[in-house]
Amino acid sequence: MSYRKLKADHLFDGFEIFATEKVLILNKDNSIEDIVEVEDAGGDIEEFPGIITPGFVNAHCHLELSHMKGLIPKGTGLVDFVFNIVSHRHVGEELQESIDQADENMYKSGISIVGDICNNASTLPRKSKSDIKYFNFIEASGWLPSIAQSRFERSKEIYDAFRKISDHVSIIPHAPYSVSNALWKLITPYFTDTVLSIHNQETSSEDEFFMQGTGDLQRMYNLMNIRHTAYVPSGKSSLQTHFNKLRTARSVILVHNTFTSREDISHIKNEAQNQLVSLCLCVNANKYIENTLPDVEMLHQSGLNIILGTDSLASNDALDMVSEMKTIQSNFPSITLQEILRWATINGARSFQLENEYGRFMKGTKPGVTLITGLQENRLTKDSVSMRLA
Repeated sequence: MSYRKLKADHLFDGFEIFATEKVLILNKDNSIEDIVEVEDAGGDIEEFPGIITPGFVNAHCHLELSHMKGLIPKGTGLVDFVFNIVSHRHVGEELQESIDQADENMYKSGISIVGDICNNASTLPRKSKSDIKYFNFIEASGWLPSIAQSRFERSKEIYDAFRKISDHVSIIPHAPYSVSNALWKLITPYFTDTVLSIHNQETSSEDEFFMQGTGDLQRMYNLMNIRHTAYVPSGKSSLQTHFNKLRTARSVILVHNTFTSREDISHIKNEAQNQLVSLCLCVNANKYIENTLPDVEMLHQSGLNIILGTDSLASNDALDMVSEMKTIQSNFPSITLQEILRWATINGARSFQLENEYGRFMKGTKPGVTLITGLQENRLTKDSVSMRLA
């Protein structure tokens, strides 16, 4: 059997960074055979500058918005950003081209798994032939009880379409502020033993709305001509209000967490019932929309599973995982490269319950092989980029 032998300045196996004398051995089909010392690898070793890692897991993306790159100004705040998405989402000839290009770019940059939000079936053609493994989150939203049934039926129709090409499909709530109690009741039966994702505490006005019924979300409802006179604030944070609705899921991915507090973290730990709860960071999108960042160090100290996402090209300059890592490391220098790489690989794979196939180098699996270049003293630099090796 012919083998491919890859060596870089460093090798990260999904858990630990090793120094120079390790060689990754691949079978002809790019499955992992072994990691060996260089003296045991024999000849024909391919050598690269940088660090070799398993393929990345982009835990939160909106591929269907790829045609909106650069259309929404930076720094608008969440309410105006959401209103722009709803008002200017359009389908044209460029839609499929942008989806195809974004998928290709993610694959070439070393991304192996994508957790993708779906509000329509526009990404289905590309996903049916993509080399990336997609977990498709079919998003349900609708704040008015009167439209709950029609919104559910639409989500179920999209869900059924994606089920024809993949077993990795879930119906999920968009966000606490966009799902009525009537819609929650219709979608929660689909949560049992699945992987869920929900936008969480992306703006401070989200908590204000749930605690007091005031704030900028009221302006968003007015812009959308949504009247909700029956709404009664819970007096608790957004997360503490809705988290119990997610308890039947096997894995819950909370996305953004920009304003998640220590009290919210304690609530998660008290309420989680035999499930994995992951905190997904999309830091470049946070900067793009509201020019703010979550307290990454506090979230890291929580002990919960930290993972990374890119969000969409409507809220990011690129669907690039290394760019997300750079932003974290430059703003939170205490977070080591080894820890950030865990977030981008094995932790992400765990959140999708795919850690036995992806996120680490393990004999017989094909997690993908990615090279990151431009490192200096075990840190990313402005020149760091990633590319797929296998």
